[in-house]
Formats: sequence, structure tokens, C-alpha cells
Amino acid sequence: MDVNTGEIISMVSVPDFDLNKRENIIDKNLINRATKGVYEFGSVFKTFTFAAGLNEEIIDVDTPFENLKKNISCAGNNIGEYDNKIPTDLTAEEILIRSGNIGSVRIGQKLGIDKYSSFLNIIGITSQINFDIEETGNPIPFKWGKCKLATSSFGHGITTTLLQLSKAYAVISNGGYLIEPTLIRNKKLNKENYKRVLNKEVSDKVNKVLRKIVSTKEGTAGFANVKGYEVAGKTGTAQKSENGKYTNKKVNTFVSVFPYSNPKFTLLVLLDEPEANQEYIYTFRDGTNFKYKGNNRNTAGWTSVEIAGKIIEKIGPILATKY
Repeated sequence: MDVNTGEIISMVSVPDFDLNKRENIIDKNLINRATKGVYEFGSVFKTFTFAAGLNEEIIDVDTPFENLKKNISCAGNNIGEYDNKIPTDLTAEEILIRSGNIGSVRIGQKLGIDKYSSFLNIIGITSQINFDIEETGNPIPFKWGKCKLATSSFGHGITTTLLQLSKAYAVISNGGYLIEPTLIRNKKLNKENYKRVLNKEVSDKVNKVLRKIVSTKEGTAGFANVKGYEVAGKTGTAQKSENGKYTNKKVNTFVSVFPYSNPKFTLLVLLDEPEANQEYIYTFRDGTNFKYKGNNRNTAGWTSVEIAGKIIEKIGPILATKY
């Protein structure tokens, strides 16, 4: 999606069906997952928590968070870090780069329910979106409370659609202009036609941190670091909920923005219930031709990010975004 106009250049959902066959489609797996699917997305929400803190001037990128615990509880439920090796002392930007759960909760708590819920509403996450086609999902309503604030700060217990996720990242990265996604090309469309809802400085700071998530060893999205395209982004790995309980089934998402120094596009890749493949060979882009085989990790950094990187390699020259 063009972050400055909202124009959607490509939208793909698989499995798909033959539009030329007149038949009753009843298989729910054939919905348009980009617009209709409603998901908990996990850590991609941490960008919203970070951006909201910056916009409300409650934090800055170098705000220190010390003595971060590895586990906390709320209403008897445990909230822990995915990576126990994460340091206990981090700055706000390091929390986002390393995808810290507890640090994100601390930022959310600094914001409070009113400011955080208002921010999510402004960028279009929590209510149904108006779109060119009727097949759109509706985020599941919920009641705010201290535990909901804690879990939503790192992307659990709160849902939205991939389309709305793309819009929200576009708003955050384009200077704070409230663009609306559209399938209809309009050469007169530009972000200046839209209302500005965030401070420009927020975009500048967030984009730089998202770039570090892709370009530094501490980040989780190195497989998308395609040379020359200044890819920035955030990973999200979430467990799927069934009958009110979390399962081992996952949703892996990567939201990318590029080029980060002058954002033009968002590219989102979602994998619904991916399975690990220990035979897959990863080829790194650092010039060493090093190959890693046998990985069985099933998180976004090893799946959705890898796909996004391969897509950007192909479409980058077409979009003429190389820097």
C-alpha cells in the first residue's frame, strides 16, 4: 500500500477460488484474509504502544526502563518474555527493537487506558473500517481494564484486520496523516488531502527504530534487510485462541515500511498457522554465502520476514524505490 495515498497496489489471499465458476462458496478458508480475517497480531502492536508514548510525550526513544522483570502476573495470568536473555535495563527504543513484552507493558501503563485506547481509535485499529469492498472484518469488541491494557500493549487480547494494520502503520510512518485504504487509483490523491493526527517527529523517530529492527543484530527481522531499499518493520508472533483458550497454533506477521528515510510503501505478510520446516535452507545477504539448515523455529522472524524480503527483492526494482 502507498503510505501517502492509501492506494493498494497488490492484495493477495490464499487459498483462493475460481471467480469464473458459479458456485456457492461455503469454505471459510476461502475468505479474503487481508480484509475479512480478524486476528490477534502480537508484537506488531508494540509499535503502536511506542508511538503513542512518543506522541503523548510520555517517553522518548532514550527513556530508560530499569529492573524489568522476566515475568509479571495480572488477574492470576502470567505475562512473560519470549526471550529470557533480554536485558533487564532497556531504553524505550531497545524495548521495541528487542520486542520486549514487559517493557511494552510498562510503556502502556505509563500511557494509561484513556490515552492508549484513544490512540488506537485514532489510527483506525479498533472499529470496523470503511472500504471499497464489503468483505471486511470487524474487530472483536472488549472491555478495557488494567489487564487488557497490559496485554494489548504487546498485541494480545486485542484484534483487528490486516487491512487496518496496514493503514495504522501507514499513518505512523507517513508523518501522521490519516490516509484511507483504497483500491481505486486517484492521481490527485496525496497525504496532504488528509487530516494530520500525529506529530511528524513521531514518524521520524518510529521509522528509525523500525529500521534498526531490520538492520541490527538485536532486531528480529534481519532476513528482510534487502540492500538498497532501507527496509524497516516489525515482527509479530501470536498464539491463536480457540474456545477462549490459547493454542499452539500461530499467526506470524511482518509489517514492513520502505524506504524508511522517505516512506512510500507498506508491505505486510501474514501466515495463518504456519508449520516449521527443518529442511529449509536460509541464505543470508551479508555476502558470506553462509547457509543455515535445520531451523525449526516457528516465529515471524523466521517465516513472514523471509517471505517479505524475497518479495521486496522482486518488486523493489519495479517500484523504483532503491536508495
